[in-house]
Amino acid sequence: MKAMVLREICNVKIPGRAPQDNAKAEPLQLVDLPVPVPGPKDVLIKIVACGVCRTELDQIEGRIEPPKLPIILGHQPVGTIAGMGSNAKKFKKGERVGAAWIFSTCGWCKFCRGGVENLCEQFQGTGCHADGGYAEYMVISEDFAYKIPEGITDIIKAAPLMCSGIVGYRSLKLTGMEDGKTLGLYGFGSAHHLVIQMASYLFPNSKKFVITRNPVERELAKDLGAEWAGDIGERTPEKLDCAIDTTPAWKPVLSALENLEKGGRLVINAIRKEAGDKEFLLKLDYERHLWMEKEIKSVANVTRADAEEFLALAARMKIKPEIQKYKLEEANKALVELKSGKIRGSKVLVMQGV
Repeated sequence: MKAMVLREICNVKIPGRAPQDNAKAEPLQLVDLPVPVPGPKDVLIKIVACGVCRTELDQIEGRIEPPKLPIILGHQPVGTIAGMGSNAKKFKKGERVGAAWIFSTCGWCKFCRGGVENLCEQFQGTGCHADGGYAEYMVISEDFAYKIPEGITDIIKAAPLMCSGIVGYRSLKLTGMEDGKTLGLYGFGSAHHLVIQMASYLFPNSKKFVITRNPVERELAKDLGAEWAGDIGERTPEKLDCAIDTTPAWKPVLSALENLEKGGRLVINAIRKEAGDKEFLLKLDYERHLWMEKEIKSVANVTRADAEEFLALAARMKIKPEIQKYKLEEANKALVELKSGKIRGSKVLVMQGV
């Protein structure tokens, strides 16, 4: 099978920018590998498409240290069941399925027993602890694979739902959002272009404000129903009851806190923040940014319940991901464009012959 493999940590080189140490325009290598063999409770997925996520940039550049190298990245794969282990009973051959960031958990710790398996000490990430979806096939336990509902007719457009959609859904839940409240979205990449659709469906009487430095993203936000879209640092037209930050920087965190209403909550949807502008943390002012019972909460991973709930919701609301398609061997191009800010919706790798 064909696969795009990460063999070493390096910086992703952006054409036209000053060179960085150990910078590569092509951090992933296209290789031929044997088709993986499913274990007793595993399923073999013939991958149709796999979403491209900023987390992959964090892995490549070492902000998330990969537990294993070489590794096949990718935690938004969708495809069909091509084979099953001897004890796998959940799916039938040919069924449409997807996998998410959650590859496995221990199942018995206090977090798993308490319904927050995303916090499990033995949490394993797809494309991080185990090979993921930048390939023609992958294996995963049947317990961590999800049926794509019939209401989602385009399986390629289901790819970004498996991470951007699921973690976006969890982020929205964690804000405590209610109908009639105001929602601010900082950054407007793959996750937030789906979150704004969820918010419009679930909270039709709420106002959505989008804050991003990218004019293309601001245009898309307005197309998808944002009442206002502005640049980072601008004051929103109204105070925010809830906000979600997906940016890799610290400056938007301070802007969001300053724009929060009394008792408002900011949810940070990011595995890591880049260190380039951490001096903004020194400008944190208690009275201006945190007083009056404002809250900050982070999102850590996702649960299987998040995946199942969100996919059912996505089918009901007929969510419309906007995607840019790339061939598997163009994964490096997609990653360079993602890092350079060339984003409108979600980037998706599509396998040959699809």
